Amino acid sequence: MTRVLVARLDSMGDVLVSGPAVRAVAAAGHEVVFLAGPQGAAAARLLPGVAEVRVLAAPWQTATGRPVDHDLVEEVETLVGSTGVDRAVLLTSFHQSPLPLALLLRIAGVRDIIGASTDTAGGLLDVRLIPGEDFPEDQPEPLRALAIARAAGYALPEGDDRLAVQVPEGRSSHAPEGGYVVVHPGAAVPAREYPADLHGAVVAELADRGRTVLVTGAPAERDLTARVAGGRGVDLGGALDLEGLAVLLRDADAVVTGNTGPAHLAAAVGTPVVSLFSPVVPPIRWAPWGVPVELLGQQDAACRGTRARVCPVAGHPCLASVPPSEVADAADRLIGAAAAGIGRAS
Repeated sequence: MTRVLVARLDSMGDVLVSGPAVRAVAAAGHEVVFLAGPQGAAAARLLPGVAEVRVLAAPWQTATGRPVDHDLVEEVETLVGSTGVDRAVLLTSFHQSPLPLALLLRIAGVRDIIGASTDTAGGLLDVRLIPGEDFPEDQPEPLRALAIARAAGYALPEGDDRLAVQVPEGRSSHAPEGGYVVVHPGAAVPAREYPADLHGAVVAELADRGRTVLVTGAPAERDLTARVAGGRGVDLGGALDLEGLAVLLRDADAVVTGNTGPAHLAAAVGTPVVSLFSPVVPPIRWAPWGVPVELLGQQDAACRGTRARVCPVAGHPCLASVPPSEVADAADRLIGAAAAGIGRAS
């Protein structure tokens, strides 16, 4: 059986939006070896269609202390030799280049490499898509990844076009009886975080409306989740691995979070999302995809499109301007629509 390397080297959310492209490769009868960065490996292991996950800390892609040296070249050569891949589909966002990895894979002997690059690729890419010419840049990230997969000759079966993850059956041991809302206050960078005190007010507002609220976060976010949960929510900071979080999100009535990985994880398990979306990146590309979404936040704020990690505008107005009552109203609308049987959004 042919083994194909599919690479996405950045974060958890980036890996999750690559899922449909992975399934397109697998649908052709190929085994997919997914090459992830350290931050995205756990998500890659949840993707349907992935036969094997390998990890590469790529210094051109994510923050890492490793140098670019002969050891890196040898690591990629060993990876290619041990997995037996002969073809590679390189998935990137608009601000990323596939060429550094393509060079290393070419040195390692991969004969067929596909990617999207605004820069001339020479002999590094066998199939090169030019962003903005061969496909539009302003489209959801899952569709961008699928466009690259299609250029490699892979297409999804009809009707199989949503995000997806493989998670165990059965309810989470952390889930209460009855319905609940998950609030995930953390984000990968501060510019995408709704202020903690406002998040706490959202939890209180939802509790006042009779909803059970679970507050989730990574182990490093325990102080944040405790503050946000206060005395009104259930603090689950650090209590869940990624698979456990996926199960909890799957059975939630709605999820409240910023533009961060758990928003895409919620979309992958089919749960509606109240998206507190900082416009430092475009929502048309990065909003949760394939589920009902209430997009909140000042999308024409001065930080728009800056890709800032720390808010460049005093007071963080793009998100701080959203009242907690408006967030709770959005959650109520999503839950009400689901109860009424209104279908998924695109």
